[in-house]
Amino acid sequence: MKMSAARAIDRLIVLAATVTLASKQYGFPSDKLWKDVEHEYSYTLVALILVAGFFGVAAPSESWYQRLRVERRLVMRRHVLTAFGQLIEVCAVVTPAIAVSDLGLHVWHRGRNYRHPLRGELTRVATYRLGASPVTRKIRPTPGVGVVGLCWELDQEVSVDVARLARDLVDEDAFTSFRAREGAAAVMGFSWGEFQRYRHRGAVFATPIRNGRSKFVGCVSFDVSHGYDDLNVQRIWHILNSLSFVVGEDGFENV
Repeated sequence: MKMSAARAIDRLIVLAATVTLASKQYGFPSDKLWKDVEHEYSYTLVALILVAGFFGVAAPSESWYQRLRVERRLVMRRHVLTAFGQLIEVCAVVTPAIAVSDLGLHVWHRGRNYRHPLRGELTRVATYRLGASPVTRKIRPTPGVGVVGLCWELDQEVSVDVARLARDLVDEDAFTSFRAREGAAAVMGFSWGEFQRYRHRGAVFATPIRNGRSKFVGCVSFDVSHGYDDLNVQRIWHILNSLSFVVGEDGFENV
């Protein structure tokens, strides 16, 4: 159940009690029916007033959901911090060393909007980083754009050694030639301008998030400035896949 559903339950109960009170006031469907009800159940009027007041003021369903959500959010935060700690351990073997503040762990959600009403786009709903640098740059990938866009398009784990591409593709001519020869996926679907903007994240890994029907609903990505060869190991994928499973089960409610 979501917050909107819990709130709707409280409001529907208030509405039902209010409509029932109004029906009694105006004798609908008949005065005889209400006289019979009052005769058999004299407490009905008081009960309806108490129900309308209690659910209108206390909103118990919404309050219960908020308490439950706090607990679930704490559980989710533990999962995320555990995954982040494991990623730090794996990065410790990289030479030259990767600063702890360099690691970025991101959760992306697929959503439709007026710009992409059919297939939608990926929106970053959470970023975990132990520092303010490097600055997270705004991007809303569509299928095939960026590492997370490739993850969406292929519906599978994707990793890219962006640092190697940046070393090889030093100018627009080299980039354009390489893209024409190898295809858009080889440069993550980026234009030259986009590649320049995002190539500072030298090693990027992404894995799909799926719902209960095994449908792609988003992805988890991890990026650092360098060290792709040392990080492209099974343990990285195990950490990311475990986290993506938890987020998929949660439905992005508490990320």
